[in-house]
Amino acid sequence: MKNTPSKFGKTPHQPSLWTRADALKVRADDPTTTQPLVSANFPVLSDEVFIWDTMPLRDIDGNITSVDGWSVIFTLTADRHPNDPQYLDQNGNYDVIRDWNDRHGRAKMYYWFSRTGKDWKLGGRVMAEGVSPTVREWAGTPILLNEQGEVDLYYTAVTPGATIVKVRGRVVTTEHGVSLVGFEKVKPLFEADGKMYQTEAQNAFWGFRDPWPFRDPKDGKLYMLFEGNVAGERGSHKVGNAEIGDVPPGYEEVGNSRFQTACVGIAVARDEDGDDWEMLPPLLTAVGVNDQTERPHFVFQDGKYYLFTISHTFTYADGVTGPDGVYGFVADSLFGPYVPLNGSGLVLGNPSSQPFQTYSHCVMPNGLVTSFIDSVPTDDTGTQIRIGGTEAPTVGIKIKGQQTFVVAEYDYGYIPPMLDVTLK
Repeated sequence: MKNTPSKFGKTPHQPSLWTRADALKVRADDPTTTQPLVSANFPVLSDEVFIWDTMPLRDIDGNITSVDGWSVIFTLTADRHPNDPQYLDQNGNYDVIRDWNDRHGRAKMYYWFSRTGKDWKLGGRVMAEGVSPTVREWAGTPILLNEQGEVDLYYTAVTPGATIVKVRGRVVTTEHGVSLVGFEKVKPLFEADGKMYQTEAQNAFWGFRDPWPFRDPKDGKLYMLFEGNVAGERGSHKVGNAEIGDVPPGYEEVGNSRFQTACVGIAVARDEDGDDWEMLPPLLTAVGVNDQTERPHFVFQDGKYYLFTISHTFTYADGVTGPDGVYGFVADSLFGPYVPLNGSGLVLGNPSSQPFQTYSHCVMPNGLVTSFIDSVPTDDTGTQIRIGGTEAPTVGIKIKGQQTFVVAEYDYGYIPPMLDVTLK
């Protein structure tokens, strides 16, 4: 990738590479990196809506934050349609699988609140219908700004196009619950440029989404992570020796892996309010390895930068594979170089017996990992499944240097606050 000097004055950096050699080290069902089995008898948050990507309210440093004792989460949400003729099979039964698979086209941002960090109560839509400039409201990050309860919600406005946007509102609390007010003016921030990050014109299957703003604990500047693909026409990328890495004899063949071009993008703010941003070269690329590095986020620990992202089995390139789950990398400075955690990058994958049980993991600074339930087998053959659309059990991991370990399992949707803010 050719880097161009930043107008902001940031020294261009070379992206770190997640190589094919790294990915060859991925091992499914290692107990230290495998999510515990989810029971088919899981509880559901709501019979009226599906939820998937979960975005806990946090501060700019990443700390999960409650307000006046109320925890708040944002979720991608879509109505369930058990009585809609469109989702009834030939026998008149509700086809929940088809309804679930169609959810992305009607995704909206909702919020939930809780006194316990679980037992979530539905608050409703974050934005009124028509406020968001596009059809779909896709994942991002809600940031509590101050003791007045102001919140900046960064999210992805999708169709037409894909634009990183933000909307500011306020959280209001009472003894009985939480309401969100004032999320009425959406500000576009930036789109893929075709020079560092692939555009829809270059690839109809491109990805550009999932903003995660943060303040660098070392230089104090405001940055943002996001998911992208490396710029260039689809199929034009080269998988060279650097992308292949140190593979054993017989693994030099890369097949059609040039079509997998995922990257973790980064932008720097030109102002303190997060209204003016400049994209920088990616922090990490996965050309020839994987086509999606979704929902990238950091945990800052022991002076190191732990970069986490989620990916799928089906988005891996020819000749490499791994489970759906969260992958991670670590560096001593923001711009790397990054090395894969556990040698491969795999931090927490689904077990091979239930390969689609959970997804969209978010690693929090306290070592807790939240995700949603996708589908769980209900028989020994795996041909019968139960759709989730609800919170998965929270998992605890321990991060030690360049390794991670699964150490605990908690209740469904357990997202406890790390600090509480009293509104003034």
